[in-house]
Amino acid sequence: MYIIPAIDLIEGQCVRLIQGRYDRRINYQSDPVKQAEDFIAAGAGWLHIVDLEGAKAGKPVNTEAIAAIAQLGQLKIEVGGGLRDELSLQQLFDIGIERAIIGTKAVTDFEWFGRMAEKFSGKIVLGLDARGSKISTEGWLEDSSEPLLDFARRAAQLPLAAIIYTDITKDGMMTGPNIERTKALVEAVDIPVVASGGVTTIADIKNVAQIGAAAAIVGRSLYEGTINLADAIKAAKA
Repeated sequence: MYIIPAIDLIEGQCVRLIQGRYDRRINYQSDPVKQAEDFIAAGAGWLHIVDLEGAKAGKPVNTEAIAAIAQLGQLKIEVGGGLRDELSLQQLFDIGIERAIIGTKAVTDFEWFGRMAEKFSGKIVLGLDARGSKISTEGWLEDSSEPLLDFARRAAQLPLAAIIYTDITKDGMMTGPNIERTKALVEAVDIPVVASGGVTTIADIKNVAQIGAAAAIVGRSLYEGTINLADAIKAAKA
């Protein structure tokens, strides 16, 4: 298993939203390039970026900051937030990201999502954000009626790079990930599942590894100091 540190961007700065709520924002490192360099120094090979303004706007907004991190040339980068048309996907691939995360548009227009998965084979990630068993869309502002596991099984037939599963009730809360539902997802599909939301301690990382997840995204706990990234990477490899 590998660890993916996270950067959430608003106005080109690193922030965290508690449970995806824009009115519960915590500001961290003002310079995302410096933050990425710190992650590199700790041994990170991947970086997870969420363009929070893009999630609201329905198109990439913080492309300048993303491009500056990509130009470091030392991280494989996955980006999500408002990716709802082919031009936006191509724009991000052109500036050097490795994987694009599609959430809302995958749920609302599965036919289009399938075309993008085929066109950018192995480079598209399904972002499954959920409250309980229901998928959330529109930057976590709305909920879909489609059951999580049913949708995951359907999407897993496409040539996706991975599925990122986030339990919104856990995100930014530092209370541990949803192990039970993550395990159910791992068992339901044959493609890599990445755990996200609530990973707070080395014990959480070990628990995620034991259920067969391919990776874990770690965000607020890195900034708050409950996890040391180098230790997390070591634990995941073990």
